[in-house]
Parts: sequence; structure tokens; C-alpha cells
Amino acid sequence: MLLITTMRTTVTINDDLAAQIEAMRRREGLSFKAALNHLLRLGVQAKSTPPKPKRFNTPTRKLRLKPGIDPTRLNALIDDLETSNFAGEER
Repeated sequence: MLLITTMRTTVTINDDLAAQIEAMRRREGLSFKAALNHLLRLGVQAKSTPPKPKRFNTPTRKLRLKPGIDPTRLNALIDDLETSNFAGEER
């Protein structure tokens, strides 16, 4: 069963927005009602469709580690430095 209802509503539109709707209406040859319904439809669809997240790219660079530093053991190096700092030792 299909039930269709229409609604008549009085809407107060700010002057700047009304001017933009009027310009669009003239440009596209629409009635005010058609222009307003089109814009409302776009607004509702934009709210219901989440925006696609932008791809985040991080530039890569060579580490240029000094000889003797193993990149697979950087966490252990940090632990050693923190332990030495806590104990008051100098490296």
C-alpha cells in the first residue's frame, strides 16, 4: 500500500540565502519550489552519506643510522637509555 501525503509549510529564509536560491532558480530555469526541493534533497543526502576519508600519506626517508645501531632493536636501545638515565649513569 502506498500512501502519499504532501505538506504545506511556511518557511522563513534569510535574505542572503533567498538571493542564492533565486540566482540558482533563474540560472537553471526552475520554479522556486523545484529549486528549494532540489537543495533540500542535496542537503539531506549529504548528511546521510558520510564523506570519504582523505588518504593520508607519510613521506618515507632513509634512517641513516650510525654503524652499530640495529634498527630491529630500537626499543631495547630506548629502554637502556632510560634505565641509564634513571640510574644516573652517563653513556
